Amino acid sequence: MQSVADTYEARVAEGKLIPDDAQIAALPELERIRAALAQPVKKGLFRKAPEPPKGLYLWGGVGRGKSMLMDLFVDTLGVTARRVHFHAFMQEIQAEIHRLRSDGVEDPIKPVAKAVSDAVRLLAFDEMQITDITDAMIVGRLFQQLFDAGCVVVTTSNRVPDDLYKDGLNRQLFLPFIALLKERMVVKELVSDRDHRQDRLAGAQVYFTPYGREARGQIDALWSELTHDNEDTLTLRVKGREVTLPRYHNGVARASFFDLCGRALGPADYLALAEAVRVLVIEDIPQLSRQNFNEAKRFVTLIDALYEARVKVIASAAAVPEMLYVEGTGSFEFERTASRLREMQAADWAV
Repeated sequence: MQSVADTYEARVAEGKLIPDDAQIAALPELERIRAALAQPVKKGLFRKAPEPPKGLYLWGGVGRGKSMLMDLFVDTLGVTARRVHFHAFMQEIQAEIHRLRSDGVEDPIKPVAKAVSDAVRLLAFDEMQITDITDAMIVGRLFQQLFDAGCVVVTTSNRVPDDLYKDGLNRQLFLPFIALLKERMVVKELVSDRDHRQDRLAGAQVYFTPYGREARGQIDALWSELTHDNEDTLTLRVKGREVTLPRYHNGVARASFFDLCGRALGPADYLALAEAVRVLVIEDIPQLSRQNFNEAKRFVTLIDALYEARVKVIASAAAVPEMLYVEGTGSFEFERTASRLREMQAADWAV
């Protein structure tokens, strides 16, 4: 297999990447892991398996290329690996724990961890962040068993490990997990003044009206540029409810107005969504009035959450922001939302 640095240089030569000193500085850590995993594992009665390499916790601001480096790294591996968004992985773990408990298994974390470590030698997580107390209470034992079984973990995050689950309930019970990460992984910051995601959106139109075929075609072009035509579904579980982003890749999500505001979601759901994404495409925002007052209220709450989290918004709508909600109960309050939508269209928004 090609080294991580060689693969990076090849993609630069092909015009697929713009060279970035901060990204280049992170390549040796990824190569260290790739090279160690490439060594043949010789097993025997009196032969001890080699110690697995330390993993990598790569953190830094949005748009710095962390997820791109993760994709590139996984492409160079010659071992079984799984690349997955951290939220999605923990949802799978919680579902399996619930299933085993329903079957009478008293301590399901051990068999769950064994099933994961038996299946892969490396886990590659995108966007490690922990906001759910259920996740916070199980990750310590889960990851201890994964590490002890020889599973290597590489993850990206927008936060330094010490800021994970910050201000969370019973956080003192979570602190050993932070210590475990520091022990079993190299923590490296991706320091760069350049936001590659913003570079791709610089000067681009991000609000399209009216919605329809032409607007969808323009958004399709932006979506392709941001995701390189890779996408999956991401489901966030918040207090027993599900917020589904039908199209998602590397912090960029795409959903319709109905997906986000046509269901009985509340502030906690939208805060979780704003925490999980850095760019959100909202399609087909309708004209708002007393006829869809509940949906309009949810939309106001959604935009407030996205605004406070400084999420970049791309949208298609029935009208410009100031004309979306012009009469009926709530129209006066919507003026702030319209103002925020207008501000969020600025080229330097979320930089």
